Amino acid sequence: MTKLLLSLHVLASILAVGPITVAASMFPRYAKPPAPGDDGPHDHDLRTAAFLHKICRGYAVVGIAVPVLGLATGAQMGVLGDAWLVASIVLTTIAAALLMSMVLPGQRELLEEGHVLPGTGAGSGALTVAARRSAAARLAMTTGIFNLLWATVVVLMIVRPGSTTGA
Repeated sequence: MTKLLLSLHVLASILAVGPITVAASMFPRYAKPPAPGDDGPHDHDLRTAAFLHKICRGYAVVGIAVPVLGLATGAQMGVLGDAWLVASIVLTTIAAALLMSMVLPGQRELLEEGHVLPGTGAGSGALTVAARRSAAARLAMTTGIFNLLWATVVVLMIVRPGSTTGA
């Protein structure tokens, strides 16, 4: 049973978290408005940004399977109290909170300002081009932190410092 749970956990990680990290990383480039004097963003760029946001939202729901399967695997292996797993759980929680509280809302805000989300009408126009560019840069940084958290979790899962279950 442990091998099945571990296999499902790894597959869920690859198939759910992987697309989120890639799509979230690409999003700011397509949502960022051009600098003053440059050509404006093409509709294609904004549609691509909207599609990337949809990927992030959809896979975030599927991604719930990753910690669920991870906890089940850890329980089956009897390692729920091991420091490497506790650290991984904390980092996963931080990454999930970052995704839900900053990355997805930040993407939505940029899309609303770009007038590409259904039901947003003409957009609020509340942000200037400079403010939107700054918001896109902050979103890129936040996404980078999100990705580093996941990379750290992967390393902890592989190395398992202090583990007696073998590595």
